[in-house]
Amino acid sequence: MAPTLPALLCLGLSVGLRTQVQAGTFPKPIIWAEPSSVVPLGSSVTILCQGPPNTKSFSLNKEGDSTPWNIHPSLEPWDKANFFISNVREQQAGRYHCSHFIGVNWSEPSEPLDLLVAGEEPAGRLRDRPSLSVRPSPSVALGENVTLLCQSGNRTDTFLLSKEGAAHRPLRLRSQDQDGWYQAEFSLSPVTSAHGGTYRCYRSLSTNPYLLSQPSEPLALLVADYTMQNLIRMGLAASVLLLLGILLCQARHDHGGAREAARS
Repeated sequence: MAPTLPALLCLGLSVGLRTQVQAGTFPKPIIWAEPSSVVPLGSSVTILCQGPPNTKSFSLNKEGDSTPWNIHPSLEPWDKANFFISNVREQQAGRYHCSHFIGVNWSEPSEPLDLLVAGEEPAGRLRDRPSLSVRPSPSVALGENVTLLCQSGNRTDTFLLSKEGAAHRPLRLRSQDQDGWYQAEFSLSPVTSAHGGTYRCYRSLSTNPYLLSQPSEPLALLVADYTMQNLIRMGLAASVLLLLGILLCQARHDHGGAREAARS
């Protein structure tokens, strides 16, 4: 069976980290969240930390919290730790780093991971969800200019735009007050095939940027490659013309054969 892309990426990461350790350096571990770094209130999330093989221990730290969470790797090649959080609450929203322990030293902290908790309690100021719309259309061609507009009638300091399944963190923009409406325009220009997918936007306040509102209704952006579609249409048209030409030649040949038979 051919190896999958995630397996190849993990293999490449593992080999690269092993090479750095053998060279006497301690690379930063890699940190990410599954299924996403945007977590609905009350659901579960796993924060993963990966370092070189034979790591003795991993430590997860939340900024502002002095108590680290230490875990020993449980599976060979002992290069990864899973920090599982069930029933996520607002207190767990924040910025996280992880480190790994090899030999007698801890590595440098990983790059930050922002864990965003969406869906504040009903009495909170973020209880109302924003709206999400697209200009000029939810169906666009490659290379066109597209704007996704997040809006809310309630006070909003920042809007976040999240794409379903995307590996990168949500996009953030400061809101603008337009005639009593808070809004932000996310430009996706020029559009590529990677922009296609399902989007949602969220509201947040500057008092706690890691707490988000309920998401907007999902918006599906369809990116069409009209160049490829036109090539396919031209190919089909050429095939039809070729078939008609063959049938016409066959008909003439049959007609000529019938006339020769009649003469004889």
